[in-house]
Amino acid sequence: MTAAAEASEIASRVGHYYQVDDTYQVGREKVREYARAVQDKHPAHWDPAAAAELGYSGVVAPLTFTSIPGMMANREMFESVVVGYDTYLQTEEVFEQHRPIVAGDELHVDVELSSVRRIAGRDLITVTNTFTDAAGERVHTLHTTVVGVTADDVDPAIKATVQNAMMHDAYALPIGESESTYQKTVRPDGEIRIADGGTTRTPGTPDFGDVKVGDELSVHHARLSRGDLVNYSGVAGDANPIHWDEQIAKAAGLPDVIAHGMLTMGLGAGFASAWSGDPGAVTRYAVRLSQPAIVSGAEGADIEFSGRIKSLDPATRTGVVLVGAKSGGRKIFGLATLSVRFR
Repeated sequence: MTAAAEASEIASRVGHYYQVDDTYQVGREKVREYARAVQDKHPAHWDPAAAAELGYSGVVAPLTFTSIPGMMANREMFESVVVGYDTYLQTEEVFEQHRPIVAGDELHVDVELSSVRRIAGRDLITVTNTFTDAAGERVHTLHTTVVGVTADDVDPAIKATVQNAMMHDAYALPIGESESTYQKTVRPDGEIRIADGGTTRTPGTPDFGDVKVGDELSVHHARLSRGDLVNYSGVAGDANPIHWDEQIAKAAGLPDVIAHGMLTMGLGAGFASAWSGDPGAVTRYAVRLSQPAIVSGAEGADIEFSGRIKSLDPATRTGVVLVGAKSGGRKIFGLATLSVRFR
């Protein structure tokens, strides 16, 4: 089958949907563990009393926390529905926070193949995760876009090397389509209730009258070491060795070990919440990745985060913040925006 035919076959599967059988229990220590991995020191992630001062029932999960259950939920999608590729390159993430997730939440996780687009000979595949709480309200939506890489672009020798380096029961490459005949399942009809906790709670952010378009966020530098990457790999469940094995990273055509795209996004979200004062005040965080952060064994990496208020809406007392990230003189984020609620 040609690449074009394979792409057409995948496109016909757009709309494929399933719900993960088990629920995801959000634990206090898992929230703290993830906050540590993305270097987010906001007290609402660590201290129940600090979270309560902002109106939360428990410690608040960092904005990008849903990437953990999302990655686990997506495994079936990339093993038995989105097939024909040898690996995937993360290119864009959109986090929609309908209400902040807190310790104690019990989440139902859905997975849907949202779109398949062919651009410049590459297939861009978007998978959407929706997270619904025990009350039946959708609290978070996560859109993940990856580029499908076919066998023609992967050195066969790398596959064996990668498989030998992986931890047991974790895969850098998809297993492939199951032997059973593919059957498309779609989202069942029914009311979708979106939680409004993210728009009705008074946020712990600056007053709308105290901010203006063009205001700049203080520049922040985040340091990453190889140890940070190994820790994030374990916390997030991303065992791809290009994030910790220099030999494999270079065999894959990279200059050195690279930081996880999701890790740099988590650092960026923490940078913004430190400025705003309330991680739950962000309603949308969209990041298009440009270049990976290179993390050398000898020097690590420095990522410089900057920000500027792009626009303000007095009707909703919200604003859009542009977030920049650079490392080694290269832009890590091609375009990153946060929508924030102000008091």
